[in-house]
Amino acid sequence: MEEIVKPTCKLVGEDGNIFSILGRVSRTLKENGKADEAKEVSERVMLSGSYDEALQIMMEYVEVE
Repeated sequence: MEEIVKPTCKLVGEDGNIFSILGRVSRTLKENGKADEAKEVSERVMLSGSYDEALQIMMEYVEVE
């Protein structure tokens, strides 16, 4: 079984605004050749019901540092 490697995104010590975080996550995904996932995570975050849920969704796509 192939292990899925998630790109690393620096979030610690950065602006905690959810849109700012989403922008960094989306940019990280695009820079790592995952433009489809960047679109998908954006759509899922916009439909999420809370800040915590949005963060959990983003952490499915990137490793947080």
